Amino acid sequence: MIKVVTLDNKTQILTETVPHVRSVSIGIFVDTGSRYEAPDMNGSSHFIEHLMFKGTSRRSAKDIAEELDAIGGQLNAFTTKEYTCYYARVMDEHFDLAADLLWDMLFESKFDPVDIDRERNVIIEEIKMYEDTPDELVHDIFAGSIWRGHSLGQPIIGTAEVINGLNRDKLFDYYKKNYNPGRMIVAVAGNITHDAVMKKLRPIFANKEGKGNIKKVDVPAAQRRIVCRSKDTEQVHLIVGAPGLKLDHEKIYVMQIINTILGGGLSSRLFQDIREQRGLVYSVYSYHSSYHDTGLFGIYAGLSKENVDEVLALIFEQVRDIQVNGVKKEELYRAKEQLKGSLFLGLENVTTRMSRLGKSQLYLGKFVTPEEIVSRVNKVTISDIRELAEEVLDPDSFSLASIGPWDDCGSLKRTIKDLSDK
Repeated sequence: MIKVVTLDNKTQILTETVPHVRSVSIGIFVDTGSRYEAPDMNGSSHFIEHLMFKGTSRRSAKDIAEELDAIGGQLNAFTTKEYTCYYARVMDEHFDLAADLLWDMLFESKFDPVDIDRERNVIIEEIKMYEDTPDELVHDIFAGSIWRGHSLGQPIIGTAEVINGLNRDKLFDYYKKNYNPGRMIVAVAGNITHDAVMKKLRPIFANKEGKGNIKKVDVPAAQRRIVCRSKDTEQVHLIVGAPGLKLDHEKIYVMQIINTILGGGLSSRLFQDIREQRGLVYSVYSYHSSYHDTGLFGIYAGLSKENVDEVLALIFEQVRDIQVNGVKKEELYRAKEQLKGSLFLGLENVTTRMSRLGKSQLYLGKFVTPEEIVSRVNKVTISDIRELAEEVLDPDSFSLASIGPWDDCGSLKRTIKDLSDK
């Protein structure tokens, strides 16, 4: 059973008891990410995530690492465009320690200037590593091209120029504005009762003042663009796609099924046609990312430069086929079973359960049960798929981002235009 409590300071605490396991996962979701950063602060959320591990008034950075290692626990964090999550997974008898450690990190971190300068260098190296990973970098270029000029198109990690300009005052000011209990959701899943969770969490969170979560964001206006970055790589890395659906959209599960059929696995159309039958790529897949007010659908391929025109033609052909002819009954059945199987297999992991609790509350303001999801997936029809594909997946409106050994991308622009005109 899922239980939700909102403290007087607006902290939301969600629990799910899973009695057949011996572990507990706790995550603290902070309602801030790269989307909420001004251009001259881009990368601040990710920078602060790093600093939370650098020591508190009670623990050194080494203490933080050793305390969880000593009990076989796991401690980690990640930053997204719209939230930051700090989480730990431990044996059930060590829940109090994990909760205390996370609280200490989030509310008592030192922000030592020496640590900030040292971690700045670490992040600069991380940016350099990212620049040397074109199959990851191209996703940021794609989002940045569609949402150019909007904060949702900013890279989560920031840029070296901005990171070098962030000092303690700027970072601590951003931290104070965003890291208050009113912008936090605490999710706990595992072999622990709701009462035991509240006994530990209520006292330590309730003594911190919280402010309501008021957001002022603009829905990004999508632009159709073709962006080519020249880089001396062996392969071309490219993405084509368009804006998608927000997380609470009524047709979100239709979109997920389209994505599964088109490029969501080894049996998907793109993988079978382009890789298995023709051998034109090593990697090809589609994906759909959802946010509070919009989404992003993309198709990625990593391939040799000489195969670009043929692969793009095959991608457009598959998308148009779903628009015009829909999908086969057996494809729909297989996609539904794949989604349901992935959902229930994931529930065997308490960290996945914890993550579902926090993210559902953050985006939907409620928890959607697996049974509700299955019911909505089962209701998707072939007609639903064709209608949404016609509405969202129009190749004539696709943007493209690529990284590769281009002299210029004039030929690529002509290819896109020719395919769009067909």
